Amino acid sequence: MSPLHGAHADLGDDPFDRPDSRFNTLQGWSWIGCYGGYYLQANHLQEAGFEHGFFTRRWHGRGPDELAGYLSAGVSVHRPQQVHGAVVIEASSATGSPWPNGDGVVSDRGGQSLWVCGADCTPVLLADPVSGHAAACHAGWRGVARRILDEAILRLEQRGACRESLLVALGPAISGAHYQVNNSVALEVGASLDGTSHTIADLETLKVVTPDSKDGHCRLDIRAAARLQLQHAGLEASKIAMCPLCTLSEPSLFHSWRRDQVKAVQWSGIVGQAAESTFC
Repeated sequence: MSPLHGAHADLGDDPFDRPDSRFNTLQGWSWIGCYGGYYLQANHLQEAGFEHGFFTRRWHGRGPDELAGYLSAGVSVHRPQQVHGAVVIEASSATGSPWPNGDGVVSDRGGQSLWVCGADCTPVLLADPVSGHAAACHAGWRGVARRILDEAILRLEQRGACRESLLVALGPAISGAHYQVNNSVALEVGASLDGTSHTIADLETLKVVTPDSKDGHCRLDIRAAARLQLQHAGLEASKIAMCPLCTLSEPSLFHSWRRDQVKAVQWSGIVGQAAESTFC
């Protein structure tokens, strides 16, 4: 059952209008309303002073140039041309079309808004309260397997961030219950978790995969894998927030490639707050 409003979601069943909805009881997450609509925030990022938002399909047709204004006034816009890889680029090298290829972007000064998009893959926002720097990553199974989040952490550390202080939010993405993959995909992701090989049984024990009725397949929880990878990288579990919303299960809120087979995305962004370089 969806944590938003159950198993009866469709485009005519609006969670904002349902009085019996658990819509605003997502632990650690808040919906922010503005004149343009609603977007989702991770509470720990907001409390640390990082302006950010996970936008929904209701903002379709509005890209980062417009969405940035809902997060903060006067910020610059930076994004990669996503290619399902593990390259993290500097914000100052991604200032306009043609956007440089990559799947992550890291701030190199304050006042930069960093953006990624997706339609089942996990949008990941990282922020360091010590240095004020931030990063945004598009983490599908290929990105996680190629350790894009480790690369983002290293890039943040190069700018004075402290690994122990990093805050991370894993936004809405396809849930493990709905993400059927070949066993070979799950094993490739599993090998990236801690640098060792894992069997499918190992990954089931780690709650990264669950069984699937189709031979040679399983269900992969890519956000659980990303969280475990971050913990193995030395990040504190209490500072990693994972949104419970599933893009496939909530058609009124999210585009989903697996559900609709349509090339449409929702955007996620964060504003870096860096001033002077700070080293831990």
